[in-house]
Amino acid sequence: MGAFEVEFEIGSPDETRWERVQGLVDTGSTYTWVPRPILQRLGVAPQFQREFETADGRVVLRDMAVVPGRLSGRTLPTLVVFGDEPDAILLGVHALEGFGLGVDTVNRRLVPVRALAM
Repeated sequence: MGAFEVEFEIGSPDETRWERVQGLVDTGSTYTWVPRPILQRLGVAPQFQREFETADGRVVLRDMAVVPGRLSGRTLPTLVVFGDEPDAILLGVHALEGFGLGVDTVNRRLVPVRALAM
């Protein structure tokens, strides 16, 4: 798959402040990863923790929260991981599916997709 980045926004819990970020669309990542300093600036507090297995086989524990996200003209809640150095900003599958978006790998863009009701 051709890797590409998209711009999206992460909001404060009360949706009064927003941070625009550029992140890698990562269909191999379940969740969206945003640097901890950005989330802290927005007043987002960790709500729970989850273990993750990294590409090199390590297991890391990371804070997570539900935050407002803006993407493709829509605002919806999404799960984010509090990224630590050197974690990249990633837009994961959970957010893509929540926003009803798929990946057009040829043209390196996000496209609307229907949800499955099976």
